[in-house]
Amino acid sequence: MKLRRITTTALAGLFAATALVACGSDSDGTSTAASENAEEVTIRIGTTDSAKEAWQVLEDKASEEGIKLDVVNFSDYSTPNEALSQDQLDVNLFQHLKFLAQYNVGAGQDLTPVGSTEIVPLALFWKDHDSIDGIEGESIAIPNDESNQGRAINVLVQADLITLKTPGLVTPTPADIDEGASKVSVTPVDAAQSPTAYQEGKPAIINNSFLDRAGIDPKLAVFQDDPESEEAEPYINVFVTKADDADDKNVARLVELWHTPEIQAAVERDSKGTSVPVERTKEQLQAILTRLEDDQKNS
Repeated sequence: MKLRRITTTALAGLFAATALVACGSDSDGTSTAASENAEEVTIRIGTTDSAKEAWQVLEDKASEEGIKLDVVNFSDYSTPNEALSQDQLDVNLFQHLKFLAQYNVGAGQDLTPVGSTEIVPLALFWKDHDSIDGIEGESIAIPNDESNQGRAINVLVQADLITLKTPGLVTPTPADIDEGASKVSVTPVDAAQSPTAYQEGKPAIINNSFLDRAGIDPKLAVFQDDPESEEAEPYINVFVTKADDADDKNVARLVELWHTPEIQAAVERDSKGTSVPVERTKEQLQAILTRLEDDQKNS
């Protein structure tokens, strides 16, 4: 890996259309680290949420290891992978494996997961209930958008409430549900309306972003993804590099640092206790990615 400093000015010129904002530079957009410490390296890392506390803690921990992070914040979800593919970044951290598979297949790239961070579970809520006992026969509101609908159905599969006609589908649709063998039915709704269904007393699967907006305590979930399950694997969030840089020792150290108690505590605060730490090897992550890419090509 060529760990070179990229200035805010250069990035802004390249990605002006996406309102990219770079963080972590000196006031003149350059770094003095190399002159101050010949042993220190700078890693350019892209994300979409640099304002979160975990990033500041990661920067501090990495600095103690002689690694200076040049954190580049993006305002959209498409540019961080393009920037990595074009050597404008050394690594990025903003996406789960399913998103990465969709990018690689669509763009003809081979970006590679080199470390896992966490899963932010998608959960089932049922007002005034603390378990799924007695839920049989209910119609459950699920998000109707493509990115969440399949995952929501698989949450119900994990809860043993839904049976699929073809087991193991990564992105099932309501048409894939074996209604006769299932204990509940589903009602697809706009994701923003799922909290309304919950408040009306209907069971609902609610995306984390809408939980916060609706003021619903995530700890009220009656069921959520099992991070160790196969159905949840596509949603493991990952550090990603180009394939040629997959064995870089400095990036590997960043992955290790992410799982230190200080950073994990910050992640928990950032996610209000909803994130679930996941530790998988590069080989395990690549195997999951390959399966998802094959599924994407065949869909």
